[in-house]
Amino acid sequence: MTASLMSDTAANARSPLSQDDIKRLVKSGNADDRAVATHKICRVMERAELGEGDRAAAQEIIRMLAQDAAELVRRALAVTLRTSELLPHDVAMQLAQDVTTVAVPVLTHSPLFTDKDLAEIIRSGGPVRQVAIAKRAELSEAVTNVIAESAVEEAVVVACANDNARFSENGLSKVVDRFERSEVLHSVLVNRHALPVTISERLVHLVSSSLRQQLITRHAIKPETAIEIVAAAQERATLDMADASGASHDPQGLVRHLIANNRLSPSLILRALARGHIAFFEHALAELSGVPHERTWLMVHDAGPLGLRAIYDRAGLPGRLFQTFRIAMDTWRGLMAEAGYLDPVSFQEKLIERFLTQVPFAPREDLIYLFERLDRDSRGRKWGEASASAPLAEAA
Repeated sequence: MTASLMSDTAANARSPLSQDDIKRLVKSGNADDRAVATHKICRVMERAELGEGDRAAAQEIIRMLAQDAAELVRRALAVTLRTSELLPHDVAMQLAQDVTTVAVPVLTHSPLFTDKDLAEIIRSGGPVRQVAIAKRAELSEAVTNVIAESAVEEAVVVACANDNARFSENGLSKVVDRFERSEVLHSVLVNRHALPVTISERLVHLVSSSLRQQLITRHAIKPETAIEIVAAAQERATLDMADASGASHDPQGLVRHLIANNRLSPSLILRALARGHIAFFEHALAELSGVPHERTWLMVHDAGPLGLRAIYDRAGLPGRLFQTFRIAMDTWRGLMAEAGYLDPVSFQEKLIERFLTQVPFAPREDLIYLFERLDRDSRGRKWGEASASAPLAEAA
């Protein structure tokens, strides 16, 4: 009966599949011969235009081939039909549990597995199967969450290096938690096409100085990076990231993250404002004061003397610094009115220049920082092009 089915399928496919091919597959005791015949028969069936009856017959043949005792035959089946939807789902699952030479092709390429299938295999299938799944052309967050929780380091690294693998922020956080000391993983994460701001913030603390610079430059044009602001020496690097990426993607999320980690200092807010990150400044005041952002925006951009002062005081920022913040805000507003057309680098340079000429009483460390930044830009050091214009334009 099986030979008859194969013969009928071959005839319907109008293919070069011969009776000798079928005989070799059914009767040959040589595994090499059967593997060659399997490859040829599977190619014919996969390429043929099959009706409903023919498709059912072809799938019966595939089920028979999947039971062959020879690993070489089953591997020929798996490799030939690894991307085909002709492969029955139950056979795909059977091959996924086979020896690794048979399982890996279908796990890496077959479109037949559901997210639930893949999650179960990741949890129970071992490192080789986990790595095979991590290499798939697309991975949903549901699958990468399981990889983050359960897979070995190699599989996690491969998945993180796969930019078509969608990770949730929680999934990436789990990855960093589990492999905090892995320099290989750090490098892979830094080189992903996009990272949530909270993950960028954590990596700045963990990675080496060379990787930290890659983190800044690699994500310079990625809005997901937003502003990365941390304390002391790291603040310099993370504000550079802010310039490169802009702050308009999720300033509220970043502010909340920094507050939760006790990193949102008055000095940090002032430096960000002096460099034109208005949206970040607005959300910082909103979160610290408990006033909704829409209302905070109106108070910040009120040209009168009361709005900014009221929201500033409610945010609990130091009274001695208010005049400095006021000057920074007025300087930004004036420059936007007369030179909002400038490119981001030139705009920030002028903004810092004007601010520094008016605030000799600002905190010394902030002035030094801004002077150094201005000097560095004037020497022509480049940072990304997608930058300050995003938050500036948004606030305007």
